Amino acid sequence: MAERRVNVGWAEGLHARPASLFVRAAAASGVPVTIAKAGGAPVNAASMLAVLSLGAQGGEEILLASDAEGAEVALDRLAKLVAEGLEELPETV
Repeated sequence: MAERRVNVGWAEGLHARPASLFVRAAAASGVPVTIAKAGGAPVNAASMLAVLSLGAQGGEEILLASDAEGAEVALDRLAKLVAEGLEELPETV
């Protein structure tokens, strides 16, 4: 299982627009990915409702995980998006 621990780079956390960007990137990765807060249950990273339900705040650590083929590259890209709090999807996602 590939995993990435990353702190949420968006000041407002994974809410509204940042969550939408993240979910679109997770879905576009073509790899099933889960996201969880420390000590919490993992949820589908490609589900807007699931990601919003985490209530991840800016600066909080989250865990991205996948055991699919291509997971390392997908998790690296998603971790960069979350950590840097990007306002647009990079072309590499």
